[in-house]
Parts: sequence; structure tokens; C-alpha cells
Amino acid sequence: MLTTLIDLFAQASKWSNDNQGVVSISIFVVTMGFGWVSGIFSTLRRKPKFKVNLIEGPTFCCSFHIGKTRCEHEVHRTGIALYLAVVNIGSAASSIVNISIGYHWHVRRFSLAWLRYSVGWFWLHKQAASLTDFQAKIGDNIKVFPFLTQVNHLAPVSAETFLQVGQSTNGVVYFEQSDSWGGCFPSARDGVVRVKVAIEDAFGKKHYAKFSIPSVTMEYARTYNPSFGTTLSELHGETLPFDKSI
Repeated sequence: MLTTLIDLFAQASKWSNDNQGVVSISIFVVTMGFGWVSGIFSTLRRKPKFKVNLIEGPTFCCSFHIGKTRCEHEVHRTGIALYLAVVNIGSAASSIVNISIGYHWHVRRFSLAWLRYSVGWFWLHKQAASLTDFQAKIGDNIKVFPFLTQVNHLAPVSAETFLQVGQSTNGVVYFEQSDSWGGCFPSARDGVVRVKVAIEDAFGKKHYAKFSIPSVTMEYARTYNPSFGTTLSELHGETLPFDKSI
């Protein structure tokens, strides 16, 4: 047995010496192939990852009646503002392509709608264009909060939505839900609403974060934005009941 192994080793050594060129090429090809495969896997591992947080400021939701009825129910709309901070903690750069927000309906338990939208999430996939900037009075000064995906009116600049690795951005996003009735509005507990934010990057991946935000009155919402809740009414040429005296 030992003699056989020695003979095989001797034959292998002789073949290697006689075919050094072939061996060198083979090693080169294998090395290049390994490097190519490693590069592919390295590229596949490089992905963006957005971490989403809330910043102190205009973050709240408000549901309000608009003076119409549907199926004997008062028609209402919901406005939601979030002051977000987004940082790319991944390993590849990417852009913020879209931002959606989900919440739970306020409907009775064990109904089909409850299973779908109170256990699951009801999503608003498109932001509304805010007619004025979100702002706050601090002493004799006015602080204007930047928008994340639209241009401010008072300061015509837009936030950076293409994020390199380690880069962050922040700004307000604003949503207005179209005409709804019944329990199709955010369910609040102790004045707080649970929401889920989804930020889609340029590769189609969605990055999620959940927050608890206050449910407020229209009066409070408009201390931050005098046109809060009026985007759809302006588009439809309507006057909201609480704006008729203006």
C-alpha cells in the first residue's frame, strides 16, 4: 500500500514537472475564478440600510369631519405629519424613492375589516403636497422645518434624498387621506396612535420603523401649519366647515 502511494506521488510529480505550463494556467484560471466569484458575493452583500427615527417637532395625526355624509356616516379625512431623520447604516449608497405610512383602523373587533386593517395595516402610499411650510414660533423668531421630499416655500431648498453610506437627512413628510367614513381613521389609545413607516430605496427594498405619535385637534395641528388638512379641499374647490368663517 505504501509503495503504491509513493509510486502515485512520483507519477504526479513527474507529470507536474512535464506540464508546468498547464499547471500554471490552471492555477491562474482557478485563482481568477475564485476572485470573480468572491467579487460577486461581495457586491451582493453591499446593500443600503436605512435607519428611521423621529425628531422633536411636527409629528402628529388629526382626523376631522368635512361637512358631508356617506351612507348615513359623516365623511372625514385624516392628516398625518412626521418629522423624520433617516441615516444610511448599510454598505451601499441609495436614494429615498418613496415613503408610505400605515395605521390601524378604528373598527369593531372580529369583523373582516378588523382582521384586515386593525390587525393588519392600512397604508397611505402617496404623500400630499403641503400648501404652506411647517413652522414654530420660538420667542420672536420663526423656525421653519424642512420638508424631506418637497421644496419649502419660505426657504426654496430640498433635503438630500440620495444617501451615501453613513450619510443622514431629515425633514417633514405629510399625508392627507381622501374621503373616508365609519371607522376608517387611526385608532387612538390614550391619545396616541401607532403608525408604521416604510421607506423604499432605489433597489426596491423597503425599510420599516414603527412609532407612537399623538392624535391632536385641528387647532393644535395648525399651530405648526396654518393650511394643515386643506390640500384636498383646495384641489376639490371645497371649504371645510371650520374654515367657513375665514
